[in-house]
Amino acid sequence: MEAVIVDGYVDEPACFGVPPYLSPYPRYIAGALYECNFDQKDIHYTTIDQLRTSSDMKEIIKNADIVVIIAGMTVPGKYLRSSPINLSEIESIFTTASGTKILGGPVRLGFSKQGGESAAELGIDVKNVFVAKEDIEAFVYDFVQNEGQIENIEHRQRTVEEIGKWAVNGAFIHQQHPDYPYIMCELETYRGCERKTHCSFCTEPFYKESRYRPIDDVVAEVSELYQSGARYFRIGRQPDLFTYHSIENEEDIPEPNPDAIEKLYKGIWDVAPDLQVLHMDNVNPATIARYPEKSHEIINTIIKYHTSGDVCALGMESADPDVIAANNLKATPDEVFEAIKIINKSGSKRGFNGLPELLPGLNFVYGLKGETKKIFKLNYEFLQKILDSELLIRRINLRQVITFPGTPIYGKDTISKKHNKLFLNHKENVREYIDKPLLRRLVPDGTVLKNVLLEVHKDNVTFGRQLGSYPLLVGIPEKLHVRRFIDVMVTGHGHRSITGIPCPLKINEASLSLIQEIPGIGKKQAIDIYKGIPFKDENDFLERVSQGEKLINYISI
Repeated sequence: MEAVIVDGYVDEPACFGVPPYLSPYPRYIAGALYECNFDQKDIHYTTIDQLRTSSDMKEIIKNADIVVIIAGMTVPGKYLRSSPINLSEIESIFTTASGTKILGGPVRLGFSKQGGESAAELGIDVKNVFVAKEDIEAFVYDFVQNEGQIENIEHRQRTVEEIGKWAVNGAFIHQQHPDYPYIMCELETYRGCERKTHCSFCTEPFYKESRYRPIDDVVAEVSELYQSGARYFRIGRQPDLFTYHSIENEEDIPEPNPDAIEKLYKGIWDVAPDLQVLHMDNVNPATIARYPEKSHEIINTIIKYHTSGDVCALGMESADPDVIAANNLKATPDEVFEAIKIINKSGSKRGFNGLPELLPGLNFVYGLKGETKKIFKLNYEFLQKILDSELLIRRINLRQVITFPGTPIYGKDTISKKHNKLFLNHKENVREYIDKPLLRRLVPDGTVLKNVLLEVHKDNVTFGRQLGSYPLLVGIPEKLHVRRFIDVMVTGHGHRSITGIPCPLKINEASLSLIQEIPGIGKKQAIDIYKGIPFKDENDFLERVSQGEKLINYISI
């Protein structure tokens, strides 16, 4: 028996799986197949990007007993070097396959390419395709166990106990990822929002009540991944990390449990002592604002055990009180601002990799019920308040809502269409007058960012990022070898990205375009330096270059 897992990539509010990220879905499915007595060598993994160029895997798909496709973008974004699978590609792969065909993941909720519209119901024009209406890993397991007798299979959610086994048994699959070993492994602590009522657009309620994974299970998964070569991790698959194993109460926002977070982080370090990245993702800003002391304790625990450059993503959604009420949003603007201040208090100190230890990120959603033109003014004023208060924000995400069947806002996408031009203009203003000054504050000229992974060339620019949560895009004006780490010094700022040069710059090997980027020199001096290459040593450089003592710290000879 052979199986192929095709990773079409997922992008959900609480789960990310676009390279260099690997979501839990493929690992869980591999673990489920392994428990069904598949040999590891007979469980194949491929990304959709690989399939677009590779013929070898296409032949394996053609003859495999089971082909599973994972897909679904509930919050689609822009991606540096990967493109999520589309419906025509799903149909093409399944048409080629001769074995059992199974499709699942968030795509089961509907399909959409962009924000500002309602998701279309999934329609696949291929016979004998099974769509997992709940958890795809549970469906795959039940299908194999029942020898394909579909009438005996109930679409269901997997149990916490099953995931405890499948996450460990399927950890090996990450070695088949084309980016291995430079992969960010997304870790799940729990699914499903713990609020008693939910935001109008949210898809987390589809996962029903929150089911916390035992701390020992998460640690065991990390241990297995680490033993098989993983070094980069993000605790990202949950709507609010601060309420992991929370203390039950009658409030809409449960009380944080700092001891659980401490045990989780310490446990991860105990089994992965040489990890390179340990980051996090989502937190409800209302949790921080309503439980400031316990949240501050958790923040300090995270900073103690994590790696710097971490991001605490806050779902603000809107600064308009009317929109907040109409959509049952989770936090007021005052609560979000308080959460930003609390995170900045401990997290704004610059860490080893050149970025602050832990900063907030902000998510805004447009096109919600009750939205009027004033939303653009109120949201902009809130962001201006942050800028004027000299606080730090790692990134600001502005997106138009996608509405999914089963959510209260489904089908109500007329506001997004009505306000589309206003949204685009607002977005451009935020990028120019908020994002850019915040970015200059975050990484001033001369800041050195450690361990930037060079990933792709576009024209004569090499783009790279530090592996981590919401990594900052770095453009280097030179075609450099990719799939390697270098240190980069910041020399310029865009809206959401920076320009930099290798640090230190090997001056005798440097092009004119890189020399021109050295802070403090003009075009004429850059040309003079370039013409003076090679330099024998630092003394030779200092003697022949005007004001060379100001430049010597940026170069090597």
